[in-house]
Amino acid sequence: MIKKLLVCVALVSSLFAYDATVEIVKKMDKLPKIALQDASSSDISQSFRKKFFKILVGDLRVSSHFDVVDEYLTSSYDGNLEENFLNELKLDLILRFNIDFEDDGTIIAKVKLLNAKSGQVDTQKIYKISKQNRYPFLAHKIAVELNNKIGAPSVKWMEQFVIFSKYTDSKKSEIVIADYTLSFQKTVVKGGLNIFPKWANKAQNAFYYTSYNGAKPTLYRVDVRSGKRKRMLTGDGMLVCSDVSSDGNKLIVTMAPNDQADIYVYDINKKELEKVTSYSGIDVNGGFIDNDKRVVFVSDRLGYPNIFAQKIGSKSVEQMVYHGRNNNSVSAFDNYIVYSSREKSSEFGRKTFNLYLISTKTDYIRQLTATGKNLYPRFADDSETIMFIKYYNNQSALGVIRLNANKSYHFPLKVGKIQSIDW
Repeated sequence: MIKKLLVCVALVSSLFAYDATVEIVKKMDKLPKIALQDASSSDISQSFRKKFFKILVGDLRVSSHFDVVDEYLTSSYDGNLEENFLNELKLDLILRFNIDFEDDGTIIAKVKLLNAKSGQVDTQKIYKISKQNRYPFLAHKIAVELNNKIGAPSVKWMEQFVIFSKYTDSKKSEIVIADYTLSFQKTVVKGGLNIFPKWANKAQNAFYYTSYNGAKPTLYRVDVRSGKRKRMLTGDGMLVCSDVSSDGNKLIVTMAPNDQADIYVYDINKKELEKVTSYSGIDVNGGFIDNDKRVVFVSDRLGYPNIFAQKIGSKSVEQMVYHGRNNNSVSAFDNYIVYSSREKSSEFGRKTFNLYLISTKTDYIRQLTATGKNLYPRFADDSETIMFIKYYNNQSALGVIRLNANKSYHFPLKVGKIQSIDW
């Protein structure tokens, strides 16, 4: 059973107000240059202050909407002529923060945005988070609102939780909830082989995963707050939830009741399974497209893994990708599809998989990665951002691609190996 599985796997203040700074930034022909200043008290450990600084700087860089100064700078919170201008850096903006802790452990961040041309304070806000280990989300919140402040496209996805499964030993894996940088991590399922986690809804208050710890693979739904889990389905050979409908009421699952992996739609309320594909080979990794009326999936019906689509309730199958000879994972958003394709060893080295982006409406195709093993892509809600798993040097990392900026970033997992991801 495990061998068959591995085969399928392979295949509290007001928001920033409107003001002149927005107009200054919008009229610029280049990215606004910004520096960060740490104005925290010496009572706060320098180690924590620098970790917070590093995440916030990283967020602004990953947004691709700022020219970020890397240098760790300190200042007073009120500032002076030198601290409010930093003329030698030729800045447009200065973001100043002051970190403090309340008696109950709550982290408070006082934040100022300064116009480095005038030296004037533009806006101020106080941010709070009650759990210290979630401080990365405090930084993400600041970055998201600063991004909104300058009128750039949203990076709200930075505040979302990532859920992933990681291998810890032979036939052992855990389900982990994290932020996109993997700076915050919380293990929510452990013991045995637990794989393919999938968020149950946009609120991210529940998730599905497959357990291979009993006589048969079992799909569970877990409530994040209570930790209570509910058995949804059991099956033979393979059972994976690969997508959830926009209303959260239907699941796309891959099942192999007769040693044949096919795509099904499971209605949660009616507790009914509808078989979508019927093929004597392997159909896996399904995802909803076209307002949840069609399914895109991976199949070996050409003699090698490739990407196909099929309307739910129809027998007609459409080939979606005409590039590559081993296309084994896929994600869709609107009319765009991102997939992983194995390259010829003579061109890119042994066991190289790259990500490609196509449009269902045109012949558009764009290569997103160049080297390494890049698998399991997932679109963010904004269609400008793709998350994926990158394997290199016996390590794994969470990768983030910013499509409009043509940039990618990698956040390595220090312990274990990432098996699958969702956000």
